[in-house]
Amino acid sequence: MDTRPITSARLASSVIAVPPLARDASERVLKDENTRLIRHIEAGGVDILLYGGNANFYHIRPSEYASTLQILADAAGPKTLVVPSVGPAYGMSMDQAAIAKDFPFPTVMVLPHQGLSTFAGVETGLRRFAEKYGRPIVVYVKQEGYVTPREVARLVQDGCVSWIKYAIVRENPADDPFLKELVQQVPPSLIVSGIGEQPAIVHLRDFKINGFTSGCVCVAPALSAKFLKACTTGNWAEAERIREQFRPLEDLRNGINPIRVLHEAVRLAGISDMGPILPLLSGLNAKQNEIVGRAAQTLVSLN
Repeated sequence: MDTRPITSARLASSVIAVPPLARDASERVLKDENTRLIRHIEAGGVDILLYGGNANFYHIRPSEYASTLQILADAAGPKTLVVPSVGPAYGMSMDQAAIAKDFPFPTVMVLPHQGLSTFAGVETGLRRFAEKYGRPIVVYVKQEGYVTPREVARLVQDGCVSWIKYAIVRENPADDPFLKELVQQVPPSLIVSGIGEQPAIVHLRDFKINGFTSGCVCVAPALSAKFLKACTTGNWAEAERIREQFRPLEDLRNGINPIRVLHEAVRLAGISDMGPILPLLSGLNAKQNEIVGRAAQTLVSLN
């Protein structure tokens, strides 16, 4: 596993995969199936893994947290960077800090809490977690009302931030006042587009931010890596062509649920059996599985 401090160049060097997490019928995290998915991603030239929402770290049991981190650390290849998550509750994240700091991960992502928060309170909570963890953290900006660019900028200035995952969904990603202000407040090289291939062209080309995360990269990693190369070399026509190939599965993720669809798509594409999805989420119905399976199989055939 790559345990070096994370630089902007490292962030830009690979698509940042956001995989689901495989479990058995008893909800135990599976070493073999998770390793199988990681090898598929690595074989496509992708070597940064971020375990957050798609892995349902929101609902992970405190009693399984350390063993899950150990499985991920052991499964990653020697050149692969792994970033697990903590939270979203403040108390949960502070207890997890003591566990995570015993592992060699260079950073962790703090999942955003929805509700029962203020901007100042979130800034304080993130700062206190970073101090207890002892390393800079990934700030995840997922919705309006969680934190503003001003608070994020203060955390960056004080050395609390490794990088920022920006994932507020816009109908038109080019019209984004929050992101426009954020790139003025903090270096764009610290910001990663966090919503997959669909808005990534606009984010990388127009806002000059640094790389992107993807869920569908777990199905077609080599294709997603080609998309990143097209973006970084300014071949926007090629990037647009590849983006359209991801659209059918992404449209299903947006239409049903991004996490639930990706969880089943990995299995239906024949990559790895992810098992049941952890509550408080639930699986897809038979009709949804049929259409997701077709889209996943088509996408993996393009890889």
